Amino acid sequence: MDLELRDEDIAFREEVRSFIAENLPQEIRDANQRGAHIPKEMAVKWQKILHERGWVAPNWPAEYGGPGWTSMEKHIFAEEYQSADCPPVSGFGVTMVGPVIYTYGTDEQKKQHLPNILSGDIYWCQGYSEPGSGSDLASLQTRAVLDGDEYVVNGQKIWTSLAHLAEWIFCLVRTDTEVKQQEGITFLLINLKTKGITIKPIISMDGRRHLNEVFFDDVRVPVSNRIAEENMGWTYAKYLLGHERAGIAQIATHKRTVERVKDIARQEHSDGGVLMDESGFKMRLAKAASALDALEMTNLRMQADISAGRSPGDGASTIKVTGTEIQQELNEILVQALGYYGLPYSTDQFRPDWNEPPVGPEYSAGIMADRLLRRAASIYGGSNEIQKNIIAKRVLGL
Repeated sequence: MDLELRDEDIAFREEVRSFIAENLPQEIRDANQRGAHIPKEMAVKWQKILHERGWVAPNWPAEYGGPGWTSMEKHIFAEEYQSADCPPVSGFGVTMVGPVIYTYGTDEQKKQHLPNILSGDIYWCQGYSEPGSGSDLASLQTRAVLDGDEYVVNGQKIWTSLAHLAEWIFCLVRTDTEVKQQEGITFLLINLKTKGITIKPIISMDGRRHLNEVFFDDVRVPVSNRIAEENMGWTYAKYLLGHERAGIAQIATHKRTVERVKDIARQEHSDGGVLMDESGFKMRLAKAASALDALEMTNLRMQADISAGRSPGDGASTIKVTGTEIQQELNEILVQALGYYGLPYSTDQFRPDWNEPPVGPEYSAGIMADRLLRRAASIYGGSNEIQKNIIAKRVLGL
């Protein structure tokens, strides 16, 4: 892995920086600064701008609509993208199910789904977790019984992010109960407008609706919506989770947070000076920043593997664990730096027409919202405790 920037890389960085400055609408930038999950119409508008430029799916092969970048170009793009307050594109489509479809799907599935994923015309959500089957995903009980050329699906999914905004869901379902748990799972693509599907909201601790319960009552799904072989869904699910965890690092976002903390700490008063002068605070921030530097190197190696056509594999669990721990620590440091001004929070701030000033300094806006939402970061995508078991067993061979 070569970390030396070539002249072409430097020129590419300037190209990305200029494109974002000229094309990211200010109202979308402002909405993203107020907190995660901007309105869908804004997210789609931005995704279409990226799609027109050919930059919406950095990790996709060029033959399926990716830009054909080197691993360094992907890293540079991610740095500039996250540093400029660009909102994420639809991760469930671009980062997760898209790679599964172009790797394992039929030609018909690729033709039907990949263009709509890239353009943002179709939103996806993930039907994995169930009551009692979260991190122990292989124990899932949603059943799919073959009836002619259709599966009849019954069961429930939970913690389904953005299901209320999505048109399709990719689901793990149980198609064989007579084999070991991992061997009886099938991967289905399901249109959420299909008769028998009910979506109910779950309000998270930040007072907003990101999550849902999804119920399946005799839902009929064409066999043509199955990814590859029946009962091989666990293999495709692991491939997907590897891409999800490898993409969860958000290095540039965390770097920007470190700089934001420094700026705030230079302005917030403490014991007759400023917070940045306190040795305990500086030590805590330096420890998080050092961990972030180490994570960046690991992430670059992972992205190099993906660029070479290799799956990130179980090593992606290290990215997931460390990335979410750093994210939560930086959120906590931000709140600590703001003191009482870090506490006020209103869900009204996420309205597109919200124009009220924050309580306290301008830089306090959105911090508590992120802190509340990101408390779940060490749980979603597979809890960190489970990830550590995976690392111990499959990476370290313990």
